[in-house]
Amino acid sequence: MNHLHPAGHTCCPETATSHPHDPIPTQPEDIPQTVFSSGEARQSSQSSANSLNYTPLTSPGSPLTPATEPEPQIDDYLEELKDEGTLGITPAPPRDRRSSSKPISVDPEQVKRLLGETASNARLIEKVCCGEGCCKLQALEEDPDSKHHLPVIVPDNEAFRSLHLRLGPLSLESKLTKTLNLPPPVVSFLPLSNPTTPYESSVHKNPPKFVTPHPPYEVFPAKVHHARELTKPGAEKKTYHFDLDVTDYPEESGTVDFVVGGAIGVCAPNDDQVVDELFDLLGVLRHLRDKPVILKTTGGRWPTIWGEDTPRELLTTRRELLTWCSDLQSYPPTKPLLRLLAEYADAPNEKKILMYLSSAQGQAAFCDLRTGPHLTITQLLHAFNSSKPPLSHLISLLSTLMPRFYSLSQDPLLSCRRDGTRCRRIIEMAVTVHETNNWRGGPRKGVGSGFMERVARKIMAATEQGKDPLTLDVRVPMFRGLMANPLARQFCMDGPMMLIGSGVGIAPFRGFVHRRLMSENVTNKVWVVQGIRDSLLDEIYSGDWGVQEDKIKTIVQSRGGTHQYVQDAVRHQADLIWFLLNTLDGRIFVCGSQKGMGEGVEQAIVDVVIDKGNLNGEEAAAFLEGKKNEGQYIAVSFIYLVSAIENKSCGSFDG
Repeated sequence: MNHLHPAGHTCCPETATSHPHDPIPTQPEDIPQTVFSSGEARQSSQSSANSLNYTPLTSPGSPLTPATEPEPQIDDYLEELKDEGTLGITPAPPRDRRSSSKPISVDPEQVKRLLGETASNARLIEKVCCGEGCCKLQALEEDPDSKHHLPVIVPDNEAFRSLHLRLGPLSLESKLTKTLNLPPPVVSFLPLSNPTTPYESSVHKNPPKFVTPHPPYEVFPAKVHHARELTKPGAEKKTYHFDLDVTDYPEESGTVDFVVGGAIGVCAPNDDQVVDELFDLLGVLRHLRDKPVILKTTGGRWPTIWGEDTPRELLTTRRELLTWCSDLQSYPPTKPLLRLLAEYADAPNEKKILMYLSSAQGQAAFCDLRTGPHLTITQLLHAFNSSKPPLSHLISLLSTLMPRFYSLSQDPLLSCRRDGTRCRRIIEMAVTVHETNNWRGGPRKGVGSGFMERVARKIMAATEQGKDPLTLDVRVPMFRGLMANPLARQFCMDGPMMLIGSGVGIAPFRGFVHRRLMSENVTNKVWVVQGIRDSLLDEIYSGDWGVQEDKIKTIVQSRGGTHQYVQDAVRHQADLIWFLLNTLDGRIFVCGSQKGMGEGVEQAIVDVVIDKGNLNGEEAAAFLEGKKNEGQYIAVSFIYLVSAIENKSCGSFDG
């Protein structure tokens, strides 16, 4: 029965590897390399893994680490989207938005007409809402009794101008309603009962012992054996490779081990410069910053990560808390935070603006602030520089600094480095540095990727100077992390599989190929599609797969060559996709950003099912959903590792 093509369907092309009208799944005997560009031959530095002596250390059947308990976290991995300019006191240039969608409306009546009065209707636009009550906007109106209405004078500094706030007719006399009450502090600092109590802080190397992201196990300081840049000069995003020594990683209950496809957690600190800048903005005296104090909390898990929800009294320093426990840049501002800044603002105009943002009348401006470019707490304090809240009250409202997760880029059961007569256990990972513009005009780097880049540069600088990087004793605070994510759970040693990845999302699949090479029966059973911007600049791990890559790997360039995407390669290999979906032990793995790549690949596979199976759109989607449930189609995104702890990844998460 022939079906009309549904809206949004893209027909698969008729090629040597794609016969859209042939419904019979047949194992391809030869998959020729799909040519998308005519890039020159490339030669990259070989992975440090190639120089290792591989020795099996544990059985491939080692049990997996149970998934870690969920905890909310913001995903800063989404690509920045462009939005139209916003109006302010003075004309503002077009501004980037953090949100994945544009606001539906800034008019309260239009929003109410869309939503109605029921909570169920509100869920319809949940994904395009900042989550702070935009559906109940109340416009600010001029006071008719005021004959001398003058707009509030805005702070004259670059940090404030970078906010692009729309204040409308706001004046010092404007009446504001439903302003948020000042949130009470839940943190306080107490002096030591015995000032001579010894306390040794390792704040510049390791987090305090009470930071236990994998309780009851402490964070492990993994020594960095090697680091190098995988991308070439001129690449839009830099990607680095790391070898970490986990030989002395403490044993856990059972026989839990690092596994292929697993992801480690990295406890990255805030940059020292950011911490000192915040101390300066708050007026914290220098002799107090590293002075031991008793931290007292009234409840919650902070400053631990996934500890018990209970009051605490801990010996620590203010610097330790700001460096390892509070996130200073990954989360958008909240109304409680703005209300706190308003409480301690000495300048009347700054206090009024902050109160406005905490009120019903300032809801639209607040939503713009939350969904606009990345903001940091230091940027807000520069913008409203008369506000200097107590540190204890401020960190009561800051989010917990969460671990960043990175997929292993090799098979950890096979890798070791000979050190004399002892085999050193090495794990490998790749990290892409994510940058956005900050309010000063320079780059703002993620907490995790920025930290890892600083580590890489130390190692690379020592190597260039002819020094042994091991003598630097550079370490990365990490823990075993998520060894039970979908990539690790669904990987198997036999059966045909296609590995589709973009950017650093291809990294875990390198480990898949390494593991499959242990089996003699892998011929014509592994195919790789790697999406990159430009093969001359962005291709990572070229020549490091341990196989003749031109026989199994397709390179798809979005900006070099003919400007193709991985979903185009999927449609060009419709016969192989259809064969894998209809083979009992066939699997398709997809890893990359959810927006664009992830959605595009899934739609391309649905297109293959529509054409090859002669189904309509609804039937094809149901068919693919069944394959997901059966573990034959495994798609994970950069959001996954965050979602796994949020209960809501593959390459990395960073904020």
